[in-house]
Amino acid sequence: MDKFASAHWEGDLKKGKGTISTESGALKEQPYGFNTRFEDEPGTNPEELIGGAHAGCFSMAFSLQLGEYGYTADSIDTKAKVTLDKDNQGFSITKVHLDMTAKIPGIADAEFQDIAKMAKEGCPVSKALNAEITLDAKLG
Repeated sequence: MDKFASAHWEGDLKKGKGTISTESGALKEQPYGFNTRFEDEPGTNPEELIGGAHAGCFSMAFSLQLGEYGYTADSIDTKAKVTLDKDNQGFSITKVHLDMTAKIPGIADAEFQDIAKMAKEGCPVSKALNAEITLDAKLG
């Protein structure tokens, strides 16, 4: 399975502007630039998009793992905090912290934690990132 996204950029790094689009149309020429990435201006940026992808992927991986143990979640809410740090080679995504709260009837916390850990390790986006990935999992 292949999925596609594209970016268009015009100008230099600091004053240039770009757009990001996805095959599905969920993002269509969404603007981004230096100011939305490094200066906290409104708009999107690659790290925010990676965070959304990671939160969504983890939630689905967790749902899959729950099903393999006979559970179905009433709800799973995941936030991803993506950390971009400057290093001697430029910038790198060094950490992603996942914060997940789920409502799952009949599950004990120890089993919940084990399943959450398996989901974090099995999530395709977790596997793709060369970053420290941490998880706080809470029953809601």
